[in-house]
Amino acid sequence: MTPAHPGSARRQRNKLSANAVTRRPSAKTRQRLLESARRLLEEGGYAAASVQAIAKRAGVATGALYRHYPSKAELFVEVFRDAANRDLEAMQQAAAGGDVVQRLEAAVATFARRALRSRRLAWALVHEPVDERVDAERLLHRRHYCRQLASLLSECIAAGEIPQQNAELTAAALVGAIAEALLGPLSPIQEQPGTNEGIVAMLVRFCRQSIGVGNGARRQRSVVPTERGSRRR
Repeated sequence: MTPAHPGSARRQRNKLSANAVTRRPSAKTRQRLLESARRLLEEGGYAAASVQAIAKRAGVATGALYRHYPSKAELFVEVFRDAANRDLEAMQQAAAGGDVVQRLEAAVATFARRALRSRRLAWALVHEPVDERVDAERLLHRRHYCRQLASLLSECIAAGEIPQQNAELTAAALVGAIAEALLGPLSPIQEQPGTNEGIVAMLVRFCRQSIGVGNGARRQRSVVPTERGSRRR
């Protein structure tokens, strides 16, 4: 067998190194496109987030978007997935401490508070008409929200804090009711019906009453979780 020429091996290493360098900016470009799409949704919804506007905001040619995403819909699926995963992580962190009812309330309050802080983005992600692939992603993450609340509800039932009930069905009802209740506050064409914290407090009270807090083995005062995890009347 003829030994490989030292120069050939060097050229091969240089080629591999160049390919690695090329891939790194590509990942950065993909992230810029994702962030640009998110920002445009925050500013004006799907109507403002055209392919041309996203590419311009990201500082790339329009064709670059299609090298990273097969379609505009696929980009928005990733935008939604990223935002929803952040919400779920925040809810999990908020529900990490306290008794079981406090943890449930903290999860509900965190979800509502985050949506109200980024109204236009939340409206686009939750309520605005979208491509069916984005809508499918919505349904998937709604199931994730339901599973998280169902797990907390099951703990509340086991602890005797609320009456026996179907945790999965109650969780689905709560997620649907919260989404519907936020329809007005998030709408870009309606006036804000109250302060953010007032809306959060209302939703927490609604959830307590709906699941029967106070009708279980023990009674608790109606309190609303504050953002830093402390409690107030």
